[in-house]
Amino acid sequence: MPKLPDKNKNYQTLKKFCQKSGADFFGVADIRPIKETIVLSKKLISSLDYAISLGVKLSRGVLEDVEDKPTRLYFHHYRTVNVCLDQLALGVARFIEDKGFRAVPIAASQILDWQKQSAHLSHKRLAILSGLGWLGRNNLLVTAKAGSQLRLVTILTDMPFKLDKEQSFGCGDCRLCINACPAEAIKDAPENFDHQACFLKLKEFQREKLVDQYICGVCVQVCKGKPNIRAQA
Repeated sequence: MPKLPDKNKNYQTLKKFCQKSGADFFGVADIRPIKETIVLSKKLISSLDYAISLGVKLSRGVLEDVEDKPTRLYFHHYRTVNVCLDQLALGVARFIEDKGFRAVPIAASQILDWQKQSAHLSHKRLAILSGLGWLGRNNLLVTAKAGSQLRLVTILTDMPFKLDKEQSFGCGDCRLCINACPAEAIKDAPENFDHQACFLKLKEFQREKLVDQYICGVCVQVCKGKPNIRAQA
């Protein structure tokens, strides 16, 4: 009878590798219930049942200068962190493959449709399923340790792991993002976030040549984690 995989050992081994490689956040989720939402070929992901969600913190120093609009410095930092995440994901995928399993790193920021803000998969959704944090009022992942001041990347794999648990909504009575949002897109309930208002403001920032991509960063700057957020981890 074949030996059952040691999911706990796999989890701890990979977590340690990821942390040594630069990941500030690590979590694992079962993607089988949401495979139909992933825009990849069935051939590619048919046997890949696990998602490894990794996060890297943004520089608070860079974010300090973001007030009511994005800055060129933030835009460059945003892209730099995305490159770091892609390199991190590649290293993790190779680590997994060297152990005899399959792994597919998904780019940190590869948009397929800007109007719909759609990609191969939602890093944010998988980070929530992986227990990294919760969906905040700002429609972003919010963590107790860093608020929304992080970027995400995902690796899909067939390497078996123990799973992390989702966190409950932990923003408490913090509404800093609502007051800061230049588009007035953020509402009290996360499900009422005004995606269209947000996208129109991003287009405006790009037209004004503030940045070359649809990014803002204002709600990210004010969402710093504890003590601003009353987490319910």
